[in-house]
Amino acid sequence: MNIGKVSKRVESISPFYVMDIMARANELEESGRDIIHMEVGEPDFSTPQPIIDAAQRFLAIGDVHYTKAQGLPLLREKIANFYHQEYKVEVSADRIFITPGASGALTVALASLLDAGDEVLTCDPGYPCNNNIVTLFGGKAKPIAVDAAEHFQLTGAAITEAWTPATRGVMIASPSNPTGTMVNRSQLNDIVQTVNNHNGFLISDEIYHGLVYGQRAISALEISDNVFVLNSFSKFFGMTGWRLGWLIVPEYAVPAANRLMQNLYISAPTHSQYAALAAFSDETRVILDQRRDEFESRRDMLYEGLKELGFVLIDKPEGAFYIYADCRAFSEDSYAFSLQLLEEAGVATTPGKDFGISSPERYLRFAYTTSEERIQEGLRRLKIFLMRDK
Repeated sequence: MNIGKVSKRVESISPFYVMDIMARANELEESGRDIIHMEVGEPDFSTPQPIIDAAQRFLAIGDVHYTKAQGLPLLREKIANFYHQEYKVEVSADRIFITPGASGALTVALASLLDAGDEVLTCDPGYPCNNNIVTLFGGKAKPIAVDAAEHFQLTGAAITEAWTPATRGVMIASPSNPTGTMVNRSQLNDIVQTVNNHNGFLISDEIYHGLVYGQRAISALEISDNVFVLNSFSKFFGMTGWRLGWLIVPEYAVPAANRLMQNLYISAPTHSQYAALAAFSDETRVILDQRRDEFESRRDMLYEGLKELGFVLIDKPEGAFYIYADCRAFSEDSYAFSLQLLEEAGVATTPGKDFGISSPERYLRFAYTTSEERIQEGLRRLKIFLMRDK
């Protein structure tokens, strides 16, 4: 008997290094230290009140049962209408699946597409869970290194160069975590055409749509119907703990996605789905747009502050709530540097090694998911720390 043995696939899953930062930050706070949290990729705003009210009305009835595996029909219709209004595309509600978060959407998409040994091209730096989930389904993630020169995004040329006989498809994210950069329409058209030329699939992670500044994010569905699109109620809609997302699939994948939802999840949380019906109301949209404006103000404050301190930055992030800062002026090891900033300055950040193998030691991710007052205090502490030996 192999008592205590776990699978080789699980052993290959990389940890979140930021968890070390968060654990130590919690220890310091428990000892009485004040910590500025710029490591957490979660909006600090509470769920908008109209969404909470909708959930309370539903729960008061007490009829909380499973929905259809594909999700509440009325919510899928609202999402379809949302795509018509926001992106001017027609998406049938039959292609929309309500999932337990965007992570649930990604598992359904990859389980629909991958066989053992299939290779998936991903962006490095990028969200680490994407590669891990590919591995769990027996695939092989192949990160493509990108840097500031490519605005930290994939291109059609890079995809063509990396494509091998084992390659099955590509995953992109726009706006991206950790960089906040976006793929413009021309780039996205090039990526879609390149993937089509190789008879592959494209998964587009669009969970930060809505949290964009100065220009509109382009959905892959504006370019092609033959794509898989992930989105979530967590980021723009402020519903992180409700664990609700959605997946849009091409027509050919609808039966497969239905079977997977039935087997993996039964359905997404029912109370969360009824709450999310209010996410698309005019009242909620006013709140969400105000919060987006506040994130933009925070971005500007943090960006200018970090730049003044000597961090090397590309253009201001176009979306999400992260700044990916080159810290080589201060350290050649961003992980050690992040621990030092936490211990000595009381500022928590995320080291680049959480996001891939493309020069991670050069970068720190700062999340502007805290108030402007706390950001100002964090910048003040960083300045004191960085100036101490000068």
